[in-house]
Amino acid sequence: MKLFYSPGACSLGTHVLLEEIGKPYELALVDLHSGAQYKHEYVSINPKSKVPALLRDDGTLLTEWPAIAWYLAKMHPELGLLPEDVEGEVRTLELLDYMISTVHMRGFTRIFRPSAFTPTTADEPAVLQTGRDIAAEGLKVLGHALGAKAYLMGDYSIADAALFFLECWAGRIKLPMPENVIAHFERMRARPAVQRALSAEGLA
Repeated sequence: MKLFYSPGACSLGTHVLLEEIGKPYELALVDLHSGAQYKHEYVSINPKSKVPALLRDDGTLLTEWPAIAWYLAKMHPELGLLPEDVEGEVRTLELLDYMISTVHMRGFTRIFRPSAFTPTTADEPAVLQTGRDIAAEGLKVLGHALGAKAYLMGDYSIADAALFFLECWAGRIKLPMPENVIAHFERMRARPAVQRALSAEGLA
């Protein structure tokens, strides 16, 4: 398998999962800051022009964070990265959808790319603040879901890898996080797979 990634992007969560699985894979850098995602070399592989993207051993490409994470968990059931019961699985997918579609796309994307949400430069600070408000509220919701548990679903799962990259972003921009989310972040940073992924991306 080959993971198309950009250092510190949401693909970091996918990278962590691949390290947890421990099977051979390749990394292919897509430099989002230089616009590599829009160049023919990558568009010809992934017309969506974003990461992560996973090139599987059969030559087919899989995109979208939740789909890739679900696939990896299903292909390695022995690792318990996804609850086995229907309720546990659907609750995991519920959390993933909220983290990606709301906290990531509606919150952090406004923070990192305010110009994508307004044609007027003067409006960008307001867009950025809206993003901070959405992301901060999202982290509170996720803190409530986490509660006193070590991990979102009780046991470590694909949901924790998604929460981790959000925590990384919050730390980067000094966005307040609930105490139990901070504890989860530190717990994740102590995992060997996370340390290997961070090191490989030059983020250790």
